[in-house]
Amino acid sequence: MHLPHEPAHLPVEVQDPSVPEEHPRVPLKIEDWLSVIVMALLALITFTNVLVRYFTNESFAWTEEFSVFLMIVLALVAGSASVARNRQIRIEFFSDSGSPARQRALARFGALMVVVLFTLIAVLSLRTVYDDFQYGETSPGIGVPQWWYTMWLPILSTAIALRALGLFIRRGRKA
Repeated sequence: MHLPHEPAHLPVEVQDPSVPEEHPRVPLKIEDWLSVIVMALLALITFTNVLVRYFTNESFAWTEEFSVFLMIVLALVAGSASVARNRQIRIEFFSDSGSPARQRALARFGALMVVVLFTLIAVLSLRTVYDDFQYGETSPGIGVPQWWYTMWLPILSTAIALRALGLFIRRGRKA
């Protein structure tokens, strides 16, 4: 079904023609497949927990803790994909106005700020991982080592910073 003002031949996913499709060297299928796997795990865990709760009036203790962890991983992986595709949030009034040179300079500045931010997050979160490991912190729900969860923040933050660096470089080449 389509609306009267829309042509019926449009593809399912319509992209804004003013935003060029990004083609980074490292394939985006990595983030896409990780997102699919994490979403599938979340759905499976939640569905299983609902069934167990329905039939036994009990629930698995680990599901909430693990689901929160997976949602954080999903947000970071999707953030990496959005940076690589140049689909991150921005104020279009500023980013899309002015000359092409100004737009490119603002795009590069934005990408550079993402690099700085996520590099800072990666470096600072390494201390958290180290502290969790050194002091033997355990997770509150199931008691596994906390660093099993916190080690992913610097890893995924580095991935986002690298994707933003790639975007910065690609924007510099388009002169």
